[in-house]
Amino acid sequence: MRTLVTGLDGFTGRYLLDELLAHGHEVVGLDADLTDAPALAAEMKRVQPEWVVHLAGIAFVGHGVPNDFYRVNLMGTRNLLAALATCGKRPDCVLMASSANVYGNSAEGMLSENMPPNPANDYAVSKLAMEHMARLWLDKLPIVMARPFNYTGVGQSESFLIPKIVGHFRRRAAAIELGNLDVWRDFSDVRTVVQIYRRLLEASPVGATVNVCSGKTASLREVLAMMTEIADYAIEVRVNPAFVRANEVKTLCGDPARLHGLVGDWQARPLDETLRWMHGATV
Repeated sequence: MRTLVTGLDGFTGRYLLDELLAHGHEVVGLDADLTDAPALAAEMKRVQPEWVVHLAGIAFVGHGVPNDFYRVNLMGTRNLLAALATCGKRPDCVLMASSANVYGNSAEGMLSENMPPNPANDYAVSKLAMEHMARLWLDKLPIVMARPFNYTGVGQSESFLIPKIVGHFRRRAAAIELGNLDVWRDFSDVRTVVQIYRRLLEASPVGATVNVCSGKTASLREVLAMMTEIADYAIEVRVNPAFVRANEVKTLCGDPARLHGLVGDWQARPLDETLRWMHGATV
């Protein structure tokens, strides 16, 4: 099974590589730039992958150049699909990583795939546009769309919230500045997420859009309490008004019912186990 993973060198890609190799895949990365359509077409003709997982893109919501979201996440993805569709071999499955950010900030509670999208930033708009664009290729390619909720693990940048918190505790910092502490989010372990990606590839529910989530939430106060116990010291938490988002949704939780129906049950790691792993890792 020759499986192409775009973004293989990224945070998620490194864990997906281990997951796929452990289950007999021959894994190849992407040498061409997504924005270089001719180079991409030539590479797909050479590689002719049997399975594809598309992770590459700009994933940090706070990235400072809005046009990059559309240039890479939308047009770069279109270049990839065009290259795959003309490479001479139809893949068995093309799994694309979108984002739960497409649901936006207006919905509260458990979100199913039937919830109307309402993106609230350029990153989310680029991902939703990517989803719509990809549907134009369904007659040529077996596309599956994944919408991952928050997930974390060793090696994720501290520009993301959980690694920022864990990093402060690892360094035994005296204080940390955060935004609203009374928000609940659906957090998963990256090792669980890549297991689910592999199983979605195997199931190949072509045309489906699937939440990748735990169906459970934890508040930032709970995360801080877990880290206080793990690190055995209390950090001073300062709420920085600049980090408090206006009209922030209190609870965002993914509904994993469709995911369970497609791939069955899986062993989700508890959040405190993930935090212990991150805190104790050698970096």
